[in-house]
Amino acid sequence: MADKERFLKLEDVENRTGLAKTTIYKRMNAGQFPQRIKLGDRRVVWLESEVNDWMAEQISKNRD
Repeated sequence: MADKERFLKLEDVENRTGLAKTTIYKRMNAGQFPQRIKLGDRRVVWLESEVNDWMAEQISKNRD
């Protein structure tokens, strides 16, 4: 059985990446972080797989 995709709230993304809200949005606007998904007027989420892929990419870039 394949893993199901999960949504992460901003707080989850901050905890997982160690980045602050402002840094997440700055990098997102610069095309350097996964884009958010708007679920409503006041709710945004990120795909867990995209955040995980971004983290793996950062590790790879900094271990060369």
